[in-house]
Amino acid sequence: MKIKPHLAGILLMLGGMFLFTLNDAIGKWLVADYPVGQILAVRSAAALLILLPYLWRQGLLAGLFRIEQPGLQALRVTLVVAEVALFYLAVRHLPLADVFMFYLASPIFVTLLSVVFLGERVGLARWVAVAVGFAGVVLIFPPSAAALTLPALMALAGSFSLALMMILARRLRASNGFHLITLQTSGVALAGAVTLPLSWVSPSPLAFGLICLLGVVATTAHFMLNHAVKLAPANVVAPFQYTAIVWAMALGYLVWGDVPTPAALGGAALIVSAGLAIFFHENRTQRQAELSEKVVSEV
Repeated sequence: MKIKPHLAGILLMLGGMFLFTLNDAIGKWLVADYPVGQILAVRSAAALLILLPYLWRQGLLAGLFRIEQPGLQALRVTLVVAEVALFYLAVRHLPLADVFMFYLASPIFVTLLSVVFLGERVGLARWVAVAVGFAGVVLIFPPSAAALTLPALMALAGSFSLALMMILARRLRASNGFHLITLQTSGVALAGAVTLPLSWVSPSPLAFGLICLLGVVATTAHFMLNHAVKLAPANVVAPFQYTAIVWAMALGYLVWGDVPTPAALGGAALIVSAGLAIFFHENRTQRQAELSEKVVSEV
């Protein structure tokens, strides 16, 4: 059975947010002992070691030098570097819960920006889903006193950068997905490499392996996110970013035995409900559109 594009985009966003959650948890642990620039450089180099041979075998490597819409591509790479750096800087000083709360303002930014820059129509159902999802986030992670600090502004700026990245990925949906990922990974690697002469902490074998794993996980997650907004409008898949909280709670319970509080379970229920509402709304909308096309073609 062929999955409809909007629904495939939603499923990709769900998988991508799981990987981003895993990436964030590992990164929070590593950033306490290693410089941000070093983590960015090593993780991106590891990702490139996988990406470049694949592009070469598929005959796609030459396409890297034929950049479509170079201005937008350069802006997107800049935003990727900013978003990743801001996240790691923020989690160095803030609880991961607070950073999650700020980053999950991104669906609101995406919904607003999709109207302004993409001309997408956002119906009442999607606005309500975004609002309900964010209410669930705040219920799970009420802001602490640490949320009113400079690192909090970094997290908020990172959230806005992530939203702009998604908007640009939608604008660049005609571009090859692997080219987009390779360009952004190269940009992050270069930005991190510039800082290496200034600070380097020799990692243990375990830490080095985890940093390399970050590259693979983050690259796969970005690919899924990019492809999600290629298949479906940005404002459709954006609310599913909230599921990162649900994934985080599940990992916390399975790995560390953290039992969610009643408030956290209530917030998770709001997030899941908002996601399911959009999922079924989009499924119904696409069925109606297909039925209308069928009626027109038969007339």
